[in-house]
Amino acid sequence: MEWQEFAEQMALLARDLLAKDSVQATLDEIAASAVRLLPGCDAAGILAMRKGRAVTLAVCGEMVEESDRLQGRLAEGPCFDLARDHEGDRVYRIADMTDPQPNWPRFAVGARDLGVGSMAGILLYTDRQDFGALNLYARRPGAFGKEMETAGWLLASHAAVALSSAHTVDQLEHAMETRHAIGEAMGILMERHSMSEDDAFAVLRRISQDHNMKLRDIARRVSDEHNGK
Repeated sequence: MEWQEFAEQMALLARDLLAKDSVQATLDEIAASAVRLLPGCDAAGILAMRKGRAVTLAVCGEMVEESDRLQGRLAEGPCFDLARDHEGDRVYRIADMTDPQPNWPRFAVGARDLGVGSMAGILLYTDRQDFGALNLYARRPGAFGKEMETAGWLLASHAAVALSSAHTVDQLEHAMETRHAIGEAMGILMERHSMSEDDAFAVLRRISQDHNMKLRDIARRVSDEHNGK
């Protein structure tokens, strides 16, 4: 691998990722970039754990979803372990899937049937948050060496920073939408019942508590009913 060229590609990737307009677009580009930039990588995906279940967040290429489903069904496999156990290793590499895999014997058999020859994975994380595991697949045994592990780690580091930024932007947009919905519902109540702003908010909050529903959902229901939806 030519490291100077790779460094230039990483710089371009960092800018491209930060320009994405949503978390999902960022996730999709990370997986696609792994296949495009990492030599020997035929497919890539991002797997995360949500409420004890393995969830595929992004896919580029064949084998990924089948592998994720297999690991979720068996509760066994390198991607599954990496996404689940953030206190353990943050990188794994299986140079040759035909070699014995004592940690994941059932998964290794299934992975070979899917055409997986080599695998590698890197945890996507920052100091504040873990986003899941970036998993790399090759059809050819021996495709991923130590150099590949380093390159994957560099890509994952750039990706995690971009994901953190995208996640923050999504949260801000979601907060703005929530404030807008609550404000609109308060305005409807104030006009309809000639009440003050504080009283309108108190009504929304009481309904939210009584029905165990989020405040923004109550606000949207008030707005929908007012608009005849």
